[in-house]
Amino acid sequence: MMLIWDLCGGSGAWSQPYRDAGYCVEVYDLTRGQDVRLLQRARAGVWGILAAPDCTHLAGSGARWWAAKGDGALLEALSLVDACIRIAWVQQPKFWALENPVGRLRRYLGPPRMAFHPADYGDPYTKRTLLWGQFIPPPMTRVEATEGSKTHRYSPGPDRKAQRSLTPPGFARAFFEANQ
Repeated sequence: MMLIWDLCGGSGAWSQPYRDAGYCVEVYDLTRGQDVRLLQRARAGVWGILAAPDCTHLAGSGARWWAAKGDGALLEALSLVDACIRIAWVQQPKFWALENPVGRLRRYLGPPRMAFHPADYGDPYTKRTLLWGQFIPPPMTRVEATEGSKTHRYSPGPDRKAQRSLTPPGFARAFFEANQ
């Protein structure tokens, strides 16, 4: 059975199409008490890695707070990114991708392999997202973004961060179909 590691996976939405197709999916996330910075090399091969490190201190939508947060918050965020890339390098999967919204991560990783909005994959809203890694970019099936940038309209509360960070289902399906 092919193993997919979903690093910093939160809800597991990005890896759901793999799970639905019968892949063995393991989600590692701080909210589940699993720190990817401590993840050791797997004895068996990992077929694919999906990484979505926390964007709280990286996304451009939070730029007005970067100075007040200081370098400590940035270092924390980059340590998760570094761990995800280290894991991909050590495991040598068939494919791997690291996702984050537009922000300052490109200053550290260089240009992304691809960028997309959810509307590019059938979910009618915008949220420009970047991907780095070694994977096949899925073909786009664009729809009109009738909901605009809906992630900015979520009500404040304990679930807001989780709602904003959900992988759009259309993109998750398209990525799966291109990278099996």
